[in-house]
Amino acid sequence: VQLQASGGGLVQAGGSLRLSCAASGFTLDYYVIGWFRQAPGEEREGVSCIDIGSNTYYADSVEGRFTVSRDNAKSTVYLQMNSLKPEDTAVYYCAANRGLRCARWSRWGLYDYGGQGTQVTVSS
Repeated sequence: VQLQASGGGLVQAGGSLRLSCAASGFTLDYYVIGWFRQAPGEEREGVSCIDIGSNTYYADSVEGRFTVSRDNAKSTVYLQMNSLKPEDTAVYYCAANRGLRCARWSRWGLYDYGGQGTQVTVSS
């Protein structure tokens, strides 16, 4: 079982990035996927969640700027990040939970699998 986040990089404030979360070793269709981020010296925080019906949830800090989507045929979940701000700088992670809905989605410890992160740096 593996989750791999990719697509991070260095971007100027106001720019965009699209992160990908590639799943292998399990059937993505049956899993809720959460996106998290962790900045240096900060706790890991929930950014977004997408359930098996593609219902989506966002942290207030990214609502209206980030969009999560999933392509089960490609076993991949995406996080489109627009209007990036310096405070979005962090390592971004994805995690998978076998379930129907994004209940208590912002709690990392409730997920079954977590992947390696990808660094996002937004310059001012």
